[in-house]
Amino acid sequence: MLPGLRRHLIAHYDFEHPDPANPAIERDRGRSGTHLTLINGGPAMRVPDRAHRGSRTALQVQQVSPETAGNDDWKVGVYSPTGVPSLRAFNGVRGVTIMGWFKMTGQNPSPNSNSADPDDFYGAIGLAGILSGTSQGHDVRALLELITVDGEMRVVALGRRVDGASSQTFAASRPWQEILPQNEWVFLSATFDYDTATMRLYKNGRPLDGFSTVTGDPWTVEGPPEPDLASPTDPRGIKIGGSYPQNTRENNPCDCRMDSLMFLDRIATPAQILAQYHLVR
Repeated sequence: MLPGLRRHLIAHYDFEHPDPANPAIERDRGRSGTHLTLINGGPAMRVPDRAHRGSRTALQVQQVSPETAGNDDWKVGVYSPTGVPSLRAFNGVRGVTIMGWFKMTGQNPSPNSNSADPDDFYGAIGLAGILSGTSQGHDVRALLELITVDGEMRVVALGRRVDGASSQTFAASRPWQEILPQNEWVFLSATFDYDTATMRLYKNGRPLDGFSTVTGDPWTVEGPPEPDLASPTDPRGIKIGGSYPQNTRENNPCDCRMDSLMFLDRIATPAQILAQYHLVR
């Protein structure tokens, strides 16, 4: 991690640090100690792959049974209906950064296993995010994802400042297949500034052009008091590769690999994001 960002690294997962007592648990290398569960696939979800210099293994997430309405998709996360105390750094925070390496490895988006229509596909592809303080396992405070915007799938940063209130989406202008080509590792970053209601996306350290999808003031930042902060609640968890880390429902799975996922409690600058990319590439 870049020295200037190290103290803001709340959670970090390289999928090379299983819990000795339970290899289905991935240990946090950040300062929060928020360990994650490798859901449904367990240790088999750690696969030999090299996202960047120094990496040895990566995480594989995927849909398992597209024809079955169930919850057996491979995903990773932690969830508590009363909030996760170790994620308190994201309680009342002014900004968040999510960074990590991603590689699409299969069919995306996935068939909608909750639909009887074989031609129905999920409208989103889950990457990595922090849940809100009132999330039922899906609503987020900060999220990197692909979602359908005006009928077209796009790479997005999606955030919610106030628990239970409106979200905002910043969508990349370029086709998602250009940003995340099949079988190619890509370093994606998203920043969330709750005070200015600004989100940004980066690919391999470089900014991506994009647009906000909601007009007006969905984060209600206009007027006092200042600065505007996220809700003063502990996030209910982290979700990676799909929604509902409590494993009650399959939703928006990703057939992809991930490595070195980082969650920071500050807004990384463009120069810092570029430097972080060059640090390990």
